[in-house]
Amino acid sequence: MTSPFSLSRRSLLGALAGGLVAGSAKAQGKPAEIDLSGVTLRVAYYKGGWPALLRAAGEDKTPYKIDWKELNNGVLHIEALNSDALDLGSGSEIPAMFAARKNASVRFIAVTHEDLNTQVTVAARDAPIHSIADLKGKKVGYVRATTAHYFLAKQLEEAGLSFNDIEAINLTPSDGYSAFSSGKLDAWAIYGYNGQLAISKQGARLLKTGVGYLSGNFPIYANPKAIDDPLRRAALADFLLRIQRAYAFANKNFQVYATAQVAETHLPIEDILDQFAHRSADFSLVGVTPDVPETHQKVADTFLKLGVLDAQTDVAKFWDTSFSDVLAKGAAQLATL
Repeated sequence: MTSPFSLSRRSLLGALAGGLVAGSAKAQGKPAEIDLSGVTLRVAYYKGGWPALLRAAGEDKTPYKIDWKELNNGVLHIEALNSDALDLGSGSEIPAMFAARKNASVRFIAVTHEDLNTQVTVAARDAPIHSIADLKGKKVGYVRATTAHYFLAKQLEEAGLSFNDIEAINLTPSDGYSAFSSGKLDAWAIYGYNGQLAISKQGARLLKTGVGYLSGNFPIYANPKAIDDPLRRAALADFLLRIQRAYAFANKNFQVYATAQVAETHLPIEDILDQFAHRSADFSLVGVTPDVPETHQKVADTFLKLGVLDAQTDVAKFWDTSFSDVLAKGAAQLATL
């Protein structure tokens, strides 16, 4: 898979910024012989996410400024990038799929691998439900056009069912938690801390996780204008390497990161630590390999079948591989530590 940009100017910019970042200060992957003090990266984050992660790992002293913007929804990240109000964001493959359908001004430059055990389908404590097949005819909450919609559809299909066989109720995560905790739902497909809370506080029983249904690839979204600007591109590469190193730190020192998360989220640290202890895989940030657009296309094709997308969508041309070499070198250096 090649970068969607093949102009000679783009190649020149890539060589300049990529070379500066990867070729100098090899041990740290930090740009050298280039002044980034005048650069400000506009970066979207989720509560308890990247700022807390960087602080916990000691990676927050950047040679450029960061204008952090808390946007707790991948669609909002895409919209801000498309309107040139943001340089970098992140989310699941699904907002990225819609961005491709709308031909938004956005590129996907890397992926994070996150815990798929936080993507769950749970049954109410007293509901006569012990498998996905038992969801037939039951009230099942989910969040439309999200990972929960996708993995629930795949789980139902595997059990010989479809959305037509259940009473599917589209709810926001907070409304879904309220409905589930008050007994208005028999089951719930949800992601993040809400699933953990449903299990620990409401006695929900786990039916399935997202493992085996979701790719585990969570794209990092970027503004093409930032990619094409040599200084902002160098800052982007440095930022990605910092996140990559910070994830490696968190995998080995998770309590430090969990403490930083609690300061922002006010969630019980015991729940955060328990979630990490039962993670499906370690956290990581990697470049774009050929399988990444392929699995993303499968998501788009599934949502076309579900009627969420109104037309065939080619996501591959939005994936940008020009940061992948830098990130591969960063990962190789981490592997030697």
